[in-house]
Amino acid sequence: MSISDLYPTGLHEQNIGHFASIVRLALLDDVINADERRLLERLAIRLDITINEFEAILKNPNKYPINPPVSYEERLEHLYDLTKMLFLDKNPTIDKTSMMDRIAVGLGFPAENARLIVKEAIKFFLKEPDMDDFKKVIKQANPMKH
Repeated sequence: MSISDLYPTGLHEQNIGHFASIVRLALLDDVINADERRLLERLAIRLDITINEFEAILKNPNKYPINPPVSYEERLEHLYDLTKMLFLDKNPTIDKTSMMDRIAVGLGFPAENARLIVKEAIKFFLKEPDMDDFKKVIKQANPMKH
């Protein structure tokens, strides 16, 4: 039995929305390259996205809304995944960073802080970080009670 069988709504819907956001970011250049595909496949497994859901989301990622996580830690993890996708091609273009700003707000980060959060996420990824280091830096850029 998969996690999606246990949680048909809520967590699974949130994971689908998160995965669709990552796909939208990957498709900004209208192509999913081999590295992006590998990352998407790994994330799909981690997020318990079925093969049918995977293919449906790839065909139309805009069909799936962002369902922001409730916990701050999950928001940070989602932002980490998105920033990782952004850096696969080592080219954080204006289109991609603008999309990241919108997604950061959709994840529940304050709109007035989204640009700074995305800027810190991008700056941090230039150093090829791990998840714990990433969370620490973003928490410093967005000092709020967790």
